[in-house]
Amino acid sequence: MIKDVEVLNCEYGKNTIKLLRVRREGKKHFIKEVEVCTHLRLTSAQEYLEGDNSAVIPTDTIKNIVLVLAKKDGIQTLEQFTVDICKHFMTTFSQVAYVKTYVQEVPWQRLQENGVPHIHSFICVPDGIRFCEAEQCRNGPLVVFAGIKDLKLMKTTQSGFEGFYKNEHTTLPERNDRILCAELFCKWSYGECRDFDFDCIWNKVRECVLEAFSGPPDCGEYSPSYQKTVNCIQMCILSKVPEVSSFLLNDIHVPACSSQVLVPVETPYGSCTCTLSRKKFLEAQGQVLKVEK
Repeated sequence: MIKDVEVLNCEYGKNTIKLLRVRREGKKHFIKEVEVCTHLRLTSAQEYLEGDNSAVIPTDTIKNIVLVLAKKDGIQTLEQFTVDICKHFMTTFSQVAYVKTYVQEVPWQRLQENGVPHIHSFICVPDGIRFCEAEQCRNGPLVVFAGIKDLKLMKTTQSGFEGFYKNEHTTLPERNDRILCAELFCKWSYGECRDFDFDCIWNKVRECVLEAFSGPPDCGEYSPSYQKTVNCIQMCILSKVPEVSSFLLNDIHVPACSSQVLVPVETPYGSCTCTLSRKKFLEAQGQVLKVEK
């Protein structure tokens, strides 16, 4: 072996563990369908360096543990289920130095007929996929993230793009009235794990996203750029949801004009990513925030 080479990171795990948890309360049923990925880093890389598997927890065992936890403790919220998985591996196996779990939910909603919720029938509605992550190093805090992905939004006016930099390669015309179509990926941090009402917070964040993107329902709100819309969404969330420590938003926007008949295309597309964080959260993480004025 080359002597001046060291292992910087050696992780493994099980991806795409799919399960459906059904909870029955009399005639009324509740469901959670999720997809789980769990990765571990062991205190030693002996299985990698020496072929010694004595400390390796098989990925099939990881899968079975996730299924057992879902059956035993249920899935009250995605975040709590993710935390339960991380805590189980960290407290059960002394050879685990780091654990990270990602869980995303299949967007099932209870069917309604004339406003009356059905007791045991559901419909899959792709209006944004909920996901969460938790990670912990041994002797370190358990950190929780949550988010929304594949949230597709559109408004047919109250959007423009003017006054941008131009050179000989610029072909885009200025517009003060265009269609704004975006697919959003939002991820936020709670910092260290606490006893939050995760369902309530997730719904609040989603409401803020819709409110800031669209504006008031009777008139909307003008967007001078994709970037400004991203910022408005983030500021709305940080002002209304105090439990969120930092917030990342990635906006994949599809070019569209103001014509009445359009042909949607998947590529090419623009992208705008921005992360905002509360200063006190950055200070707690030992980071220095510098803003050029």
